Amino acid sequence: MVRLAVRLAPTDGSDDVVQEALMRAWRHWGRFDSNRGSLSAWLLAIVANEARRAVARHRGPTALAPIRGPASLEDRADLAAAVRRLPPRQRLAIDCFYFAGISVAETAVVMGCTEGTVKSTLADARARLRRELQEETDEER
Repeated sequence: MVRLAVRLAPTDGSDDVVQEALMRAWRHWGRFDSNRGSLSAWLLAIVANEARRAVARHRGPTALAPIRGPASLEDRADLAAAVRRLPPRQRLAIDCFYFAGISVAETAVVMGCTEGTVKSTLADARARLRRELQEETDEER
């Protein structure tokens, strides 16, 4: 929950997002349906909704956690910027699957769609990131 909140919430609001999500889950415990997904996926969906509310309240940029992978700091900064430029649905899929480390099935519950849609959205996001990062590399040459 915390990892997803850090990715989606305003810079200083991730703790508040998690706390509000837990309170909302407690108040609406009767709405949990195990036939629609796991408890963790349900909680992550609430976190995603609370983060969207927090962003709307603050109307500021969302926090971006450090990205592990590319070797150089410059490469990580380029990737972070490219992820920020993704459309909201693609960014949510990337944040859930890669940065929060949840499964495709749980990401589908968070996004309110099918697993196939998550896979397609992830593929589209990866293709877009690949294109953007390649264009940046080509421009540097």
